[in-house]
Amino acid sequence: MRILVTGGAGFIGSNLVFSLLSGGHQVGIIDDLSTGSMANLHPAAWFRGLDITDPGLQDAVADFRPEVVVHLAAQSSITVSQRDPERDRLVNIEGTRAVARAAAVAGARRVLSASSAAVYGTPVSLPVGEADPKVPENPYGHSKLAAEQALADELRPVGVDFASLRFANVYGPRQDPHGEGGVVAIFCGRMAAGEAPVVFGEGTQTRDFIFVGDIVLALIEAADTDVTLALPGDDGSAYNISTGDETSVEMLIQHLRSPAGYFGPVEHAPAREGDVARSVLDPTKAQEVFGWHSRVSLEAGLARTAAWFAQNR
Repeated sequence: MRILVTGGAGFIGSNLVFSLLSGGHQVGIIDDLSTGSMANLHPAAWFRGLDITDPGLQDAVADFRPEVVVHLAAQSSITVSQRDPERDRLVNIEGTRAVARAAAVAGARRVLSASSAAVYGTPVSLPVGEADPKVPENPYGHSKLAAEQALADELRPVGVDFASLRFANVYGPRQDPHGEGGVVAIFCGRMAAGEAPVVFGEGTQTRDFIFVGDIVLALIEAADTDVTLALPGDDGSAYNISTGDETSVEMLIQHLRSPAGYFGPVEHAPAREGDVARSVLDPTKAQEVFGWHSRVSLEAGLARTAAWFAQNR
C-alpha cells in the first residue's frame, strides 16, 4: 500500500513508518518538525516538511497519491491547549479537516485519525466504551472530539472510509522524556539518569498504558482491513485502542525499577488539579470490527522502553 503519515517524524509516527517500510509498504511523511525530529525520519520514506494547516497541503498529498492516510500530526500539549486554545482549534480541528479534504481529493480510500482518551473526561463508569459520555475537561480534549466530527463531516458525504482511534496512554521508544504527557518516558528518563521519579499525589491514580508497538499494529490492521470502519451512528467510526488493563502510577514505578536498574527513592509532589483519578478503556469494539487486540504485556513493554532509554540517554 501507499500510506501517508502526517506527524511521521514524531513518537508514534516514526515507529509506524519504520514498521510500514519493513513490511514493504511505500510510505510518505508530512511533518513540520515542530515537535518531531529529523533523527526520526527514515531515509526510505518520501518526506515533505509542511504544516498541516499550510495552503500547500492539498498539493503535497496529491503528489504522493496515498491509498491510506494516517493522521497523527497534532497539538498534543494540555498546557499549551490551556494557554492557547485557538492553536488547538487551528491545528487539531481545522488541520484534521484539511487533511481529510486533501486525502479525498487525492483519491485515498481510507483516513485513520488519532484521537484520545481525553475526549471522555472523568469516566462515569469503567471500563469506558466508545458510546459512553464524552465530557472533555480541557481544550485539548474538546479539540480532539471536535476533530472526530470534522473528519466525519468531510469524508462521510464523499464515501471515503474513516476511523478515529482513541488512544489510551501510549508509551515506548522515541517518546519525549521532557514532555508532559508521557509519564513512562518521564520516569524512564529520570531513572536512566539516576534521578528520583516524581509522582503527583499518592500515585493511586490509574491509567490504561499501551505500548507503542500495539498502537502501530492497530493502525496497520485498520489500514489493511477489508471491512468498513465508518459505521453508522455518532460513535460508529470511533475505536478505543487500549489494553483494557488499569494500572496505578505507583504500580508502574514498581514494574519499572528492575528493567531501569533504579532502586532509589521516589519523590512526591502535590496532586495536580483536574487530574482524572481512574481511567481504563474498553477495546472490545476494535477486536470485533477489524480484529485488533493488544499483544504486548506491560512488563514486556516497560522492559523494552527502559532498555531504549538506557541506550539513548
